[in-house]
Amino acid sequence: MLIETLKVLFERDLDKLIHEIELYQKEDNIWITDKEISNSAGNLCLHLIGNLNTYIGATIGGTNYVRDRELEFSLKKIPRQELLASIKETKQVIDQSLNMITEAQLNAEYPLLVLEKKTSTMFFLVHLTTHLSYHLGQINYHRRLLDF
Repeated sequence: MLIETLKVLFERDLDKLIHEIELYQKEDNIWITDKEISNSAGNLCLHLIGNLNTYIGATIGGTNYVRDRELEFSLKKIPRQELLASIKETKQVIDQSLNMITEAQLNAEYPLLVLEKKTSTMFFLVHLTTHLSYHLGQINYHRRLLDF
């Protein structure tokens, strides 16, 4: 049951991410930073894509995704359509990966040490949903503050 809930939450919030990126009136504004806002919506989007493809796609789903976290925050001016396509691909990877997970894997220790201490896969997947929501909120505020 938890897996189905997680799939619904990831799909919902990734759909919201798509919507937020589409709502920017000016495509260049996706990449704006200003004053104390050090991460653009585009870089936060790349960060979420990298995060989910690493911790769900590669680790749980066995994809060959290789993350370059530094690029998530240094790349600029990726076209909107490319960002949207990457989000859609990530949605598919998450769905396929979560379809593969067993109850035993869900309750087992997550294979990587990511947080301060080892956690169950279940705990870490819930953590990933909150991480997505956190940055989604930042992107929403970024758009409303800087898309003029």
